[in-house]
Amino acid sequence: MKTDDFIAMLANEAPPVDRRAPGRRFALALLIGFAAATLLMAAGLGLRPDIATAIHLPMFWMRLGFAACIGAAALLLTLRLSRPGVRIGARWAGLAAPVAAGWAGMAVVLAQAPAGARLPLLLGHTWHVCAILIAVLSTPTFLAMLWAVRGMAPVRPRVTGAAVGMLAGATATVAYCLHCPEMSPAFWSTWYLLGMAIPAAVGALIGPRVFRW
Repeated sequence: MKTDDFIAMLANEAPPVDRRAPGRRFALALLIGFAAATLLMAAGLGLRPDIATAIHLPMFWMRLGFAACIGAAALLLTLRLSRPGVRIGARWAGLAAPVAAGWAGMAVVLAQAPAGARLPLLLGHTWHVCAILIAVLSTPTFLAMLWAVRGMAPVRPRVTGAAVGMLAGATATVAYCLHCPEMSPAFWSTWYLLGMAIPAAVGALIGPRVFRW
């Protein structure tokens, strides 16, 4: 049998590729990760006592949107980085935009506050545990997304690992918002972002090993 005929025979006998499989794989990983992070938050930290009042405050939704927008941008980056030959281009701006908006809000708040109130606005009451708690809550989504991406074909493992970690951190932050009493943009645009950066750094560190072909 000629080589060309053999290749054609193999191609004809190959089962059709389910193009929806990657989307289902990612959706399952995100659903499991977010559900587990929310359950961990509720069991270990608890909902904030005034949650029924807090959800009527615009700032509650602004900080939730901050985390959700970062998560959406990180998800898009992760999806594209999971496929070889797919360009990222200007999509990095989607990750930078909510961060820049949060920092702009922080600048306005700190500029309007008296000098003696600026540090308390930045530190709040929970700065020493906030980032660590977010990093811990990110673990379920981080592990689930590592599983999802490992089944794909990433060719930039370090960057892909960082995107997975940022997505996990953002997902955990959304869950953490239901517990955290801090409402100042100076606080959450700093410490929430640091909490997301921790799993992103871990992902960048282990990406080459986890995503090795």
